[in-house]
Amino acid sequence: SSTDRRFSMSGGGRHKSPGGGMPRRLFLAALLAAMPHAAAAAAADGPMRVVVTGAGGQTGGHVFRKMLARPTAFSPMGIVRSEASRDALVAASGCSADQVAVLDVASVPGLYMDVAIAAFAGAAALVICTSAKVKPTGGVNPDTGRPNLGFPDGQPYNVDWLGQRRQIDGARAGNLKHVVLCGSMGGTDPAHMLNNFGKVADGRGGGNILLWKRKAEKYLTESGLKYTIVHPGGLLNEPGGRRRLRVGVDDSLIAGEHRSIPREDVAEVLVQSLLHDEYANRSFDLVAEPEAAGPVDTDFASLLSPLEGASCDYSLGAIPDEAADIAEADVLMSAL
Repeated sequence: SSTDRRFSMSGGGRHKSPGGGMPRRLFLAALLAAMPHAAAAAAADGPMRVVVTGAGGQTGGHVFRKMLARPTAFSPMGIVRSEASRDALVAASGCSADQVAVLDVASVPGLYMDVAIAAFAGAAALVICTSAKVKPTGGVNPDTGRPNLGFPDGQPYNVDWLGQRRQIDGARAGNLKHVVLCGSMGGTDPAHMLNNFGKVADGRGGGNILLWKRKAEKYLTESGLKYTIVHPGGLLNEPGGRRRLRVGVDDSLIAGEHRSIPREDVAEVLVQSLLHDEYANRSFDLVAEPEAAGPVDTDFASLLSPLEGASCDYSLGAIPDEAADIAEADVLMSAL
């Protein structure tokens, strides 16, 4: 079926279903059914247990370390996609090995069932920082003279749509209270340049990272879960806490003078969204002004006040429909 085709792909290629031919959807159903029982065994008191996916990446790593630094408020569980990433995160953060789990969210459901159940057990919230990452793929583009770029570690369809949808489904089945998702500005423009990276099969599939991100975001808004969706501008590897933050909706900030923000500031907003009711069921854009002469004391409880209750409108732009979903799965499968 088309559903089985979509579940059969991961960033790295094809996988066979474990369990002797049982449909992959049944493995996902079993995973989700088991999660509430695992979660019920955990104590409700104490620091908020938060699953942070993409913790091996830059922004997710900042989120994870910020939570570790606040042990009375948070008990984070970092999710990374490889053993090497786990070792690096443990070494960089000083956390214990059992605070990091290896789980490829773009892989076939069933391959990671035991790990997922343990990681989500007792969690109250999920922070999604997973994203397909554009990288050089070898050679030079003859039209631009620049290196060819693509998604060798997983196409956006697999990572930003299927992978994030599985995380949202897991959160819902596990009775988590809040899902925070780190997205990207630019989602209202289907022709945005970021959507051109990673095309395959003569442009018939692949890429379209902002479209698949937006599909996952809309799925989250319709999930019934409490959510917060943050669309940062261009990400900077610079210290946080030194710039005045600005918020907007529907890519209105793209026309402004300032369209970037340090990753550390994005991570702080993701963390703060779990602490303030003002962020519940909100989707917004986030940028920063130039660095100030000294530290900036941000009142995160009132950060969204200039929006006057507005959130991003998912009727704008374009979101792939079911037919586009199936077509993308078929093109990517044929390109393997």
